[in-house]
Amino acid sequence: MLELTGRTRSAQVEPVIGQSLLDMALKADVDWQFSCSRGTCARCRCLIVEGGDLLGEITDEEWDRMEPEEFDEGFRLGCQAVIRSAEGRIVAVNKPYF
Repeated sequence: MLELTGRTRSAQVEPVIGQSLLDMALKADVDWQFSCSRGTCARCRCLIVEGGDLLGEITDEEWDRMEPEEFDEGFRLGCQAVIRSAEGRIVAVNKPYF
């Protein structure tokens, strides 16, 4: 199960392997903030509350835009965090910088 929380809307959906958290949020009509979908604006930054191990590795775009401490705290960019396994629960909350 994939649980996504935006500014005012949340949704629980079945995760689709190969899709990003941002893609899944948009399909589920969750009000997830974003501007670029390429990893440069960081508006899609999210806190992975549960299931970080079910996502792909941190991308170069994320390393370029975010601080290592953010990864330690569980933050990822929604456009870069790609689902690699549906065998578990993923919980993500959109937490942009501004």
